[in-house]
Amino acid sequence: MKVSLNWVKKYVDLPEDLTPKQISFDLTMRTVEVEDVIDTSEKFHDIVVGKILEVKEHPNADQLRVCIVECGEDEPKQIVCGGSNLYEGEMVVVSKPGAEVFWHGEDSLVKIKESKLRGVPSYGMICGATEVYLESYFPLEDEHMIVDLSDVDCEVGQNVSEIIGMNDVVFDIDNKSLTNRPDLWGHYGIARELAAIYKCPLKPLPEAELPKDLPEYRIDVESPEKCPRYAALEIENVCEKPAPIWMQTALLNAGMRPINAIVDITNYIMLSVGQPTHGFDRTHVDGSHIIVRNAKKDEKLTLLDHALLDLTEEDLVICDEHDPMALAGIRGGIKDSILPETTGVVIEVATFTAGTIRQTGKRFDEKTDASIRYEKGLDTQRVDQGIAMAAKLFREIFPESKIVAFGDVDPTPTTRNEIDVTQEFLDVRLGKALPSEEILDILTRLGYDVTLTDGTYHCVVPTYRSTGDVSVKDDVLGDIARVYCYENFEMKPLPVNFEHAVRQPKEQLDRKIREYLAFRCGFNEIFTYPWIDEKYIQAAKIDTSEAIRLATPPAPELAILRQSLIPGMLEAAVKNLRYYDEFRVFEMAQTFHKGEYHESCEEEILPVHKKLLSGIIVGRDAKKDFFDVKGVLESMSRFCHMEDLTFKQKEKPSWADDKVYLNVFHKGKNIGSLGQVSVQAMNAAGISRTQVAFFELNFDEMIPLNSRTNEFHHLPQYPLVEQDLSILVDESVKWHDVSEAIRHMVKKYEFIEEYRGKQIPEGKKSLVFRVWIGNDDSTMTSKQIDKKMAAVMKSLQKKCGAALREE
Repeated sequence: MKVSLNWVKKYVDLPEDLTPKQISFDLTMRTVEVEDVIDTSEKFHDIVVGKILEVKEHPNADQLRVCIVECGEDEPKQIVCGGSNLYEGEMVVVSKPGAEVFWHGEDSLVKIKESKLRGVPSYGMICGATEVYLESYFPLEDEHMIVDLSDVDCEVGQNVSEIIGMNDVVFDIDNKSLTNRPDLWGHYGIARELAAIYKCPLKPLPEAELPKDLPEYRIDVESPEKCPRYAALEIENVCEKPAPIWMQTALLNAGMRPINAIVDITNYIMLSVGQPTHGFDRTHVDGSHIIVRNAKKDEKLTLLDHALLDLTEEDLVICDEHDPMALAGIRGGIKDSILPETTGVVIEVATFTAGTIRQTGKRFDEKTDASIRYEKGLDTQRVDQGIAMAAKLFREIFPESKIVAFGDVDPTPTTRNEIDVTQEFLDVRLGKALPSEEILDILTRLGYDVTLTDGTYHCVVPTYRSTGDVSVKDDVLGDIARVYCYENFEMKPLPVNFEHAVRQPKEQLDRKIREYLAFRCGFNEIFTYPWIDEKYIQAAKIDTSEAIRLATPPAPELAILRQSLIPGMLEAAVKNLRYYDEFRVFEMAQTFHKGEYHESCEEEILPVHKKLLSGIIVGRDAKKDFFDVKGVLESMSRFCHMEDLTFKQKEKPSWADDKVYLNVFHKGKNIGSLGQVSVQAMNAAGISRTQVAFFELNFDEMIPLNSRTNEFHHLPQYPLVEQDLSILVDESVKWHDVSEAIRHMVKKYEFIEEYRGKQIPEGKKSLVFRVWIGNDDSTMTSKQIDKKMAAVMKSLQKKCGAALREE
């Protein structure tokens, strides 16, 4: 939000020695965050008012004139100009050497310097409106016309910024810092804060001066729960004309484009007191009757920008006796627009509830300056300020105008919150005992009505802070602390007690796993949103019947909270494949599942969180990628000091290839899976010409070891005997089954190859592997070797149905 210092000074007399930089600092420390301080007069440097004393023909150009101009220097200057409306005695805009202007409509600024035009010396430039930021104030019929200031109250040599009020300072305020302060969304609210900070008197706003015995304008509020107050002024004898220069400048400095006097008045009121105001052409209001109601089923509304809305029965609309005219608090309709032939208006000053405006705005993806303010929660008493300003401004800008009717429906006025705060509470929370006189002074300056009785402050909150901003004693505490200023609290070192650190094995395991994957295995950690695009959920074939859905998702396709990290990993693979052919990424994050337990409220159903670990390896070699993933998980137990994991095929994950997958077990419990992503899943996700291997584990089921005790074994003193075996087994037998059958009988073993061919019976396959056997106390003899290998084959035959393959 942009705040004009000149505008604020209309409401509060600030100390003369106060600089914009100091105001910016004090606002940031006490109220809102000021991101930038802008001097609006800088762009008018060396652009002044001049008076043409003489106009002569150019000796070398028919389209140019040589002017003698008085511009506040010691002597008049000669300036060559091609303006079509030059005359002696004309007051004009002169850019002196050093000024920056838009040269004849170009987009970039050009610095003016003394030069010669067609052989004639020229001191500077007599400017048109578009060349010096004045097109809003002086719209010209011809692009060759220069700005004529003869009818403007100005003096020769005066800087142009002073004429239009651009000798101002604008504070650019971060909206997030005032999102919970509906009272600050107008210049009067900022003035009120500055008055409290600097202990200056705040000027009261004018009260409404309406003619007596006005006819009542008919208003029916059929949805008072959504519209706590609605007022309307009917005014005749107005017209579409430009607003005064001072109002146009105020709007421009506040970041809003001037349109015409009627619309500009409504915007000026909103930016002054934070009360949105809207104008209807009164001839478009059928029956001179306004109805505030919910839209009817299948009702439609065409907005000012010609967008057609299909209204729902939850949407609040402003109607005449026949049709909707506006989407309440958000946008006007084409039916009520102010036209060049408009001669009378109905000015709406109303309060709509924050939830109503927020829901409707989100439904239609509409956000306006008015809706932003309504969404913060406005008090109904602010309508009085809007009515008073509207009456005053229309009377001032349209002297011939006349208020002919007034209506006001106030079914549910805003009540003032009342909060009791004890001195003891303030002393403990502030860490400093402030005098009661100072506390009373601060709260009074902020608009509270406060009394002190037996150490308790009874605080009656002003209505403009009672719509959600100040509701508990901590809010009162915050007001006292910030106005007193946090810098005034003495810094005290925190009391530190050194105690033995509490060991957190699960958190340590989390850190170790992240470091292991990143530092040892070459993975990059990623973070994905908890809501998942349904495209990737469907690609992974994950059942969503029990999924948790968001009531107001960030996008229609992002309504489901993740039950698994796999869909997010698929999306990450798609995005990264735009830049890399091979990569490894992992994520450890919470997933969300339906649950029914809540310790404080049995009736409330909250989701159950499960922490999962997932990773992918993307490359060209499917076999290598799969075994790389398996190797990563096999080594994780050792490097991360956790209980061992085992692998075998039991239940195929929905996203995995029919054959290339493994389930991961801990003490016989299935805690995850790994595998190659199926072709169908990759096609559905939009992945092609590459291979993807996934893993996903339930981190909550991964158990860190309780001790760091390591066992050391002597290196073998006697040589190991190396033996290769080639066996025939059924197709259903996996290498895992073979390894489990021999692991306790040999020193070590390794897989070599798997073979199917003409020599292999149908339904069978050949497995070739190598084992190492040996004794701890002697070299093995041939007889011992034969006996051990026979035992190995017997175990394979019993557990795997294996037979020794004969060449």
